[in-house]
Amino acid sequence: MGLFNRKKKEEFISPMKGKLLSMEQVPDPAFAQKIMGDGVAIELTGKEVVAPFSGTVAAAFPTGHAFGIRTGDGMEILLHIGIDTVNLEGRGFEVAVRAGDTVKQGDLLVKVDTDYIKSQGKSVVSPIIFTSGEQVKQLKTGMVDTGEEHIIKIM
Repeated sequence: MGLFNRKKKEEFISPMKGKLLSMEQVPDPAFAQKIMGDGVAIELTGKEVVAPFSGTVAAAFPTGHAFGIRTGDGMEILLHIGIDTVNLEGRGFEVAVRAGDTVKQGDLLVKVDTDYIKSQGKSVVSPIIFTSGEQVKQLKTGMVDTGEEHIIKIM
């Protein structure tokens, strides 16, 4: 009958370790004003960024500072590692995926040298934006671990 084989919808997992922040706390007006969409940010303290959902890598900037993922049901999310980090031209980032790749939830997207980024005067506050129009409610404050569930509710 398939009653027990029904797949449970994936819950969002934290793509990185760090301090969870509201979008309004992002030190960049375009993100803070939610011009690109609603979401949250994480002040990155870990060294890895993983896929918060399974899907297709819709965009992987060669500089390693930003990734777009599209889920099977059409939700799109943008992970932007740090602020003004595009100016580092890829230094401090070790990219693990390319546009068009299929990723499973938890797969590595990029390794990040946070010490280098900070030494260059860049913020490691990393916006996570739902660019397909979803609203986000923050369920937790403080520190989060990579892979942690129940930090936000997507509406």
